[in-house]
Amino acid sequence: MAGKPKLHYFKGRGRMESIRWLLAAAGVEFEEEFIKSPDDLEKLRNDGNLMFQQVPMVEIDGMKLVQMRAILNYIASKHNLYGKDIKERALTQNIIFMYVEGMVDLNEMIMRLPIHPPEEQGAQLALIKEKTTNRYFPAFEKVLKSHGQDYMVGNKLSRADIQLVELIYSVEELDPSLTANFPLLKALKTRISNVPTVKKFLQPGSQRKPPVTAKDVEEARKIFKF
Repeated sequence: MAGKPKLHYFKGRGRMESIRWLLAAAGVEFEEEFIKSPDDLEKLRNDGNLMFQQVPMVEIDGMKLVQMRAILNYIASKHNLYGKDIKERALTQNIIFMYVEGMVDLNEMIMRLPIHPPEEQGAQLALIKEKTTNRYFPAFEKVLKSHGQDYMVGNKLSRADIQLVELIYSVEELDPSLTANFPLLKALKTRISNVPTVKKFLQPGSQRKPPVTAKDVEEARKIFKF
């Protein structure tokens, strides 16, 4: 019997957080081995565990997977978060990829916000708010309105729903008013948040990581040398 997936990353959100969300939503227990120093990262590299010399890396099913999108694709495929059957997966997978790419674009902007110099963060935050309310959230709201169903694709819980709700939480941490004009997204957030596995992940003491602090940024700078 395969052991629990093991996640290798520093103790923060970054590019591992979406992986944590998806595993948790699928009801998969996982372990984490935190990278605490440049030496820890160098050891992973020297041991040949990082194909492209970078994390996140997940040990799962006898493999050592790298690259966030590849890891998410594997988890979603394994745990039926693309469609009910082969035919539906073929029809919906590309649609989900398209939606998720938009989510990743906005999420990357949010992830990078604390890394910008303090004097630039105000302008970056304004840009995130503008993109959220004028580009990304209107598009996702339109999808839900167009089919009138409870989920983004195929009227079934998918990777797209999980990653979108993760994004909504991140956006509301920046400014809760940003979702005010998107009632269907707010309803989706409530619906997905009440899925038992997601609800558990949202509870205090779970493996979900808190918003990034200045201390987290400094720790990451020391480890990854950026």
